[in-house]
Amino acid sequence: MTGPTELPVADTVDVREGPEVAHALLSVLPLLGEWHGEGVLAGGDAGDRRFGQWIRFAHDGRDFLAYESRTWLIGDDGRVEGPASRESGFWRPRGEDDVELLVTSAEGVLELYVGRARTTTSWELTTDVVARTQDAPDTTRAVRLYGIVEGALMYAVDRAGADTPLRPTMSARLERLR
Repeated sequence: MTGPTELPVADTVDVREGPEVAHALLSVLPLLGEWHGEGVLAGGDAGDRRFGQWIRFAHDGRDFLAYESRTWLIGDDGRVEGPASRESGFWRPRGEDDVELLVTSAEGVLELYVGRARTTTSWELTTDVVARTQDAPDTTRAVRLYGIVEGALMYAVDRAGADTPLRPTMSARLERLR
């Protein structure tokens, strides 16, 4: 067994190590790091479901944050029941307060969000483009709200389908790991 793969160009979740932080990242810099916690998947056939989540925001010195998220279902007894959604993408600051978020999920949904920093530690984003594979969940529009409150990363995602209005689909509270 070998250790982690060493790449010739480092990225980091910590401003104290690795490449210098690009000035353009200042509006999203509070997100930088690894986060872990729990949330709730709203509604659906099985009702509300608890999930665990790990999120990583990293940079390599350029003007974007790389984003990765993994979730797993948690049963009523607190035990892990298996993997849930997985997505990755990029946070791209555009000017003082504007930001783009590109997200692709393993379920076959690609989303391009545009939005703004509401404060120095909160962001609201709405889809500009949604594309999906034939078997992906019915998604035509989505809104994401992120904020850091008392040191925790909190977020909510609302989604709409072709025949359904915008409604809450998931939310979580995550604590910083590093």
